[in-house]
Amino acid sequence: MQSPASVRTRTPRLRTLALPLLAIGLLLSIALSLSLGSVPVSPAQLWQIMTTGGDAGVAGDVVLGLRLPRVLAAAACGGLLALAGALMQVLLRNPLADPYVLGISGGASVGALLAMAAGLAGALFELSALAGALTAMALVFGLAHGEGGRTPTRLLLTGVIVSAGCGAAVSFMLTVANEQSLRGMLFWLMGDAGVAAPPAAALWALAIGVLVCVPLARDLNLLARGDLTAQTLGVPVLRLRLAIYLIASALTAVAVTTVGAVGFVGLVVPHLMRLALGNDQRLLLPASALAGALLLLLADTAARTLIAPAQLPVGVLTALLGVPVFLFLLHRRQ
Repeated sequence: MQSPASVRTRTPRLRTLALPLLAIGLLLSIALSLSLGSVPVSPAQLWQIMTTGGDAGVAGDVVLGLRLPRVLAAAACGGLLALAGALMQVLLRNPLADPYVLGISGGASVGALLAMAAGLAGALFELSALAGALTAMALVFGLAHGEGGRTPTRLLLTGVIVSAGCGAAVSFMLTVANEQSLRGMLFWLMGDAGVAAPPAAALWALAIGVLVCVPLARDLNLLARGDLTAQTLGVPVLRLRLAIYLIASALTAVAVTTVGAVGFVGLVVPHLMRLALGNDQRLLLPASALAGALLLLLADTAARTLIAPAQLPVGVLTALLGVPVFLFLLHRRQ
């Protein structure tokens, strides 16, 4: 039986090693994802392809041309969703908040499906989805203003209403869509990294998001204790809330634009990291980004290998994992 002293020292040790362990796990997951598939790649081949960049035949074309962009897109979007989820949970002071709760995903879905119905592709498709997400963000932020400012409750209720409206619009478009575009619409709505946009924008957004959010960690720690406490200690609460909302919305919009609507990553990952590491945002934010990248990358690897050569939408697997975890967390919270 462990002594109380050993129990007390376990958490600080875990907090110290959390980021290195998550980073190592992410690198190993990237290597695993690049190796698995219909064309197996040995560790030696993978090392040669990634270090020399020389001609490695079919294996090199598959790794560099097909798997690497998909791997980077999945990892970047997982990090974006988890980071946005951590920010939303601070903004709403609710550990079970989700980055999609304010209707950003719904707006992006409407924009993307409109682009599909119009036959748009490439950059025009991405811009349409991003425009839908930003429109939903503007609606929520504009409608939530009232007496007392944009309170967490008012933001939450406004986001739920806007999300419901976007869901109705999506259902209508699916009903009237022709059979040729219906399958692509459904896969996009469930999240499909196989047709992900180029990962550069998502990677840049994740890097900028982490660099912007980590300096705000001290103020976020104070905000989590309540507006009055934060204001007393000199935190500009209104400006900070606006910044959090804009950052989280932008991160979610980029992720949804890249891989589609992938649920539960932004809900489950920050909450699990909070249970394991505590509520210090200086550690929680980068840990959530790494853990989210790791989770979505593993889910995408499973999605394309479980029933190969057919592929599953990655959003299906994250939902299958997220639902029982969410119920467990909800039961634990009760």
